Amino acid sequence: MNIPELLAPAGNLEKLKIAIHYGADAVYLGGKAFGLRNLADNFSFDEMKEGLSYAHDRDVKVYLTVNSYPSNDQLEALSSYLHEIAPLPFDALIAADPGVILMIREILPDRTIHLSTQANSVNWQAVKFWESQGIARINLAREMSLAAITETAGKTSVELELFAHGAMCISYSGRCLLSSVMSGRNANKGECSHPCRWGYSLVEETRPGEYFPVMEDETGTFIFNSKDLCLIENLPEILASGVSSLKIEGRMKGIYYVASVVRAYRAALDSIKTEGDDYRLRSEWIEELCKISHRGYTTGFLFGQPEDVGQEYDSAYLRSHIFVGVVESVNSDSTYTVGVRNKITSGDTIEIMGPQMRNAAFVITRMTDEKGKVVESANPNQKIVIDLPASTAPYDLLRVSK
Repeated sequence: MNIPELLAPAGNLEKLKIAIHYGADAVYLGGKAFGLRNLADNFSFDEMKEGLSYAHDRDVKVYLTVNSYPSNDQLEALSSYLHEIAPLPFDALIAADPGVILMIREILPDRTIHLSTQANSVNWQAVKFWESQGIARINLAREMSLAAITETAGKTSVELELFAHGAMCISYSGRCLLSSVMSGRNANKGECSHPCRWGYSLVEETRPGEYFPVMEDETGTFIFNSKDLCLIENLPEILASGVSSLKIEGRMKGIYYVASVVRAYRAALDSIKTEGDDYRLRSEWIEELCKISHRGYTTGFLFGQPEDVGQEYDSAYLRSHIFVGVVESVNSDSTYTVGVRNKITSGDTIEIMGPQMRNAAFVITRMTDEKGKVVESANPNQKIVIDLPASTAPYDLLRVSK
């Protein structure tokens, strides 16, 4: 069975390195403009160079997002941007707007182009059209069913990419105007304020006080809010469909999210490759995905219209663990320097999470600051020095149970 590429989000340089550490085959990132996640940290030109070098040294591909919908007055700036990044060896550029694709063709004629999900490719005829335009890969719309994906793969020869995990937009493949109306921030230019996650109450204007009969609690009614996509339980069927890449959403998520999701899907894909017909789903992969902050999981449109099962009416974030630190270096005396991200206290039971689902638990009995002074607790942005199991490596993350 063909094992697809595992494509991870890289909202900044640290996330890129974390994604690679935990097993991503490729990462996608954005510059300071013209992507659809302008509120992420994103990459300066120098950071792009460093990230590309780091990834390519480890045989990991890097794709640049240029998938916003620029207006006429932005085209000159886009042209300058494309000329600026032209020397950088990105493995592909991700675009959605035909005008942007035309500009890429003119300025970077030999560059591979992937089509963004923002282009709303929902049928095989649309895929064939983009294939005829020389597009190398199509990121299919989230609204496609598994049967439609399988049919599309059978009728086309272009690479197909599928979102496998992450937040779901309540609007059609992300084409939403709610943010621009309510906050003045245009989602289709990369500035979504996510008003679909806000609390609402509906009332008909001639019947004040009579609320629409949907599930609600004291914090409001979250009628626009979607559950998060999670397809790890359905990987054998998805791989049989013929897709070439599985994409994880989340350039604005933290490194803990990236690490947990990538390592779970990496473990599952590797198991399918090595076990073949003997493959079985492991409960620890599901448990891993439930340890990160999420809104409850859904398979989205994979098996048909999700209807009400795709809604998250209370907008509740679920998580069982808290990310507290990242291993930064191994010291000459075999201790480890840890960058603290949430409070750590002596006596805490810490779980180390490494690649290949490597886990180790231990109790902190002693920790010092970088000058060797013993401390009882450490707060975010501090660094501590502690003893860790010998299998621990830089970029391993530390967490505690809630």
